[in-house]
Amino acid sequence: MSTTSQLEYERSNGGVIGKHVYGNLYGIDPSLLSDENFLRSLVIKAAEIANVHLVEVKSWKFINGDKEGVSVLALVVESHIAIHTWPVYRFASVDVYTCGDHSMPDKAFNYIVSALKPRRYVVNHADRSSD
Repeated sequence: MSTTSQLEYERSNGGVIGKHVYGNLYGIDPSLLSDENFLRSLVIKAAEIANVHLVEVKSWKFINGDKEGVSVLALVVESHIAIHTWPVYRFASVDVYTCGDHSMPDKAFNYIVSALKPRRYVVNHADRSSD
């Protein structure tokens, strides 16, 4: 079934299945958090692991003292994957929100955690499904 057909099927047969996995990662190597190309590649691979369909990836590098960091946003047919980093604080926030029974946002989140190797992290799950 094509991606469009899958989403139309879900909407016509009980609504949208929304899965949201998000969290904070602490104690990460600042060089990883400053590497825009690495973070872009990480998000692209996370989309593949989540079994979602990548539309576009955008990234921005901010240079501004303690607000310095990188933001990467992947638009996927099923919603989005985002990473925001603050190297000076050795901190990143990660957001993986997908729609569809076929998607696996938890696997994408876990992949990002394994690649960034934080000292510790907090993960949250939310059901964002329609009725």
